[in-house]
Amino acid sequence: MDKELRVIISGGGTGGHIFPAVSIANAIKAKHPDAKILFVGALGRMEMQRVPAAGYEIKGLPICGFDRKHLLKNISVLFKIWKSQRMAKAIVKEFKPMVAVGVGGYASGPTLNVCADYGIPCLIQEQNSYAGVTNKLLAKKAAQICVAYEGMEKFFPADKIVMTGNPVRQNVLSTSMTPQEARQAFGLAPDKKTILLVGGSLGARTINESIIQHLDKVKASDVQFIWQTGKYYNAEMNKAVADFGGIAHLKVLDFISDMGAAYKAADLVISRAGASSISEFCLIGKPVILVPSPNVAEDHQTKNAMALVNKDAAIYVKDSDAPDTLLDTALATVSNENKLTLLSQNIIKLGLKDSAEVIADHVIALAWAEK
Repeated sequence: MDKELRVIISGGGTGGHIFPAVSIANAIKAKHPDAKILFVGALGRMEMQRVPAAGYEIKGLPICGFDRKHLLKNISVLFKIWKSQRMAKAIVKEFKPMVAVGVGGYASGPTLNVCADYGIPCLIQEQNSYAGVTNKLLAKKAAQICVAYEGMEKFFPADKIVMTGNPVRQNVLSTSMTPQEARQAFGLAPDKKTILLVGGSLGARTINESIIQHLDKVKASDVQFIWQTGKYYNAEMNKAVADFGGIAHLKVLDFISDMGAAYKAADLVISRAGASSISEFCLIGKPVILVPSPNVAEDHQTKNAMALVNKDAAIYVKDSDAPDTLLDTALATVSNENKLTLLSQNIIKLGLKDSAEVIADHVIALAWAEK
């Protein structure tokens, strides 16, 4: 085992893929500080900024998804896939990984295909209750498939599946702030009920509209709000609040880097139903209202949400109903101590701890197997 541990981690597109990938890398580094880890992502996607910010090198591929509405545009997509395959081959030959990890997203396809063709063991990490297209295509070539939900045998070979849960951002679990300190850090009163709204790393128009259309109720309430709009919507949302005259107990932010503090500040969270976010809520026992995005493959966010709702561990609001009902539901819930306690007690039972460390152990074992 004197050989240097070399790991490629590939995938991305959204925070739901990137944050688990970085957590796995951090866990590998904690176990093997001298390990060499290289990320491979898709050019123009958020991993190209988030991964270097986390301290890791990343190579970008020009890959993108098929355009199902404009079929002629797929000629250029096919060329990008071909070019990405060639670039991935060059990256793998130069880096010489001992093991490859795919977290879903466009870039993991060509990267893990090349690695498998070279006999490099591959591990897939599937975050959702409904497997993504790339991971389903890679499953036959993977040595192991780490999942977070039961019943994944309908997508993957049962003998390859390992139940690990989803890795989460370390700062979500490690914050030492009290709720009062966390609220003060956001410029809010320390002892008032607080609702956190997050639409994922890119924002969510429906959740944003649910607030903008009812600023009068927000202003009249005795509840504080921390609102992550997403960078695409931030200017528009800030202008709407300014035009309304401003609301002192509504904090509007484009992105929250310290989600540990944000969660600690909140009595209740309103969120999309991305798998990584749900895993975080389960681990910290945070009451949540889930508004699944309808704009995802196979409506997998609704499936993620219902896995909790059916155990009375979360509240579900349909995306199309949210502008009319979400704020009223949130205000009623945050003032109901019994409901908050029940949601918290039920959701924390579903958390799988130390997922990143468990996955890192599997990655390291594959790297050293028969070497």
